Amino acid sequence: MSKTFDLVRGTTVAAIIEDKQAVSAIVENTYRQHGAGRTTNPDSYFLKFADRPDDRIIALPARIQDQGGEDVAGIKWISSFPGNVASDLPRASAILVLNSMADGYPYACLEAAGISAARTAAGAAVTLRALQSSHPLSDGTVSIFGAGVIARTIIDYLIALELPVRTVLVCDPHPASAEALIQHIGAKGLTARAVTADEALESGVVITATTAAVPYISRPPRAGQVYLNVSLRDFTVAALAGVQNLVDDVDHCLKAQTSPHLAEQAWGSRDFITGTIPELLSGDLELDPELGVVVSPFGLGVLDLAVAAWVHRRAVAQQEAVSIDGFFASLDRWA
Repeated sequence: MSKTFDLVRGTTVAAIIEDKQAVSAIVENTYRQHGAGRTTNPDSYFLKFADRPDDRIIALPARIQDQGGEDVAGIKWISSFPGNVASDLPRASAILVLNSMADGYPYACLEAAGISAARTAAGAAVTLRALQSSHPLSDGTVSIFGAGVIARTIIDYLIALELPVRTVLVCDPHPASAEALIQHIGAKGLTARAVTADEALESGVVITATTAAVPYISRPPRAGQVYLNVSLRDFTVAALAGVQNLVDDVDHCLKAQTSPHLAEQAWGSRDFITGTIPELLSGDLELDPELGVVVSPFGLGVLDLAVAAWVHRRAVAQQEAVSIDGFFASLDRWA
């Protein structure tokens, strides 16, 4: 008996996930499968450090029958070290391991920071696209708090999905980061400029993609306005009051001091949750266009898993997966 174990380099992953339409379709379909109960997505596990409170490493295990009909399990192991950016090193790094459901053996390991960013951005884009029927982006203006990799990737996906974005307002306390994002957006053919937080909150869509640990935005969205709370901790409890609140998964999102978790603690109830992203995408949720919307996606491991399984198949087909001979010392039970 023999088994292969593949490594998929980050450069290979990056080339494959350039197909943003395919990634978006996978993310949307996986959301639907999750809503239909066809996934296993347990809690994320946070490894924290008492002497380094800003740093953490998170494990996201999951199982899904993905779009190719492959029953697969796996885990993403992603670190977040915000101090990296001072050395021009990316904040996040990650790998993802795929396991066969036939015998449990791992069969591939992929560099996954790009996958994580892509599934986050694709989730934001497909959600905003689904909201266009009730909350259209009539002014063509999107604001984004934070100017890092996630912000850049979200804008790229909004463009790829042909959402009606014309102008992007960038709010970041680090001028060089803001300028880098503005230049990136300009190269994509859109208008962009740096703004204050108050100016940013006037856009039809407001996206947060920061590393904030403490909420600082207290103004709730007005009628027809959408907040995409991608970084989860930027909005105070007051900003979630009297509006329609969507999450990707209720149990997952209402923990770890996210904005919805703080609201649950303050109000003693989950009644403020209007529905979920899977319900929105499947057409089972009707929203009131006269009320603002706050979307808080905690981030589901099944999204990473589905994208990674597809990437691995593509890498194998393109002969870009590096097979490690003899990775398993023995496949003889009695050896």
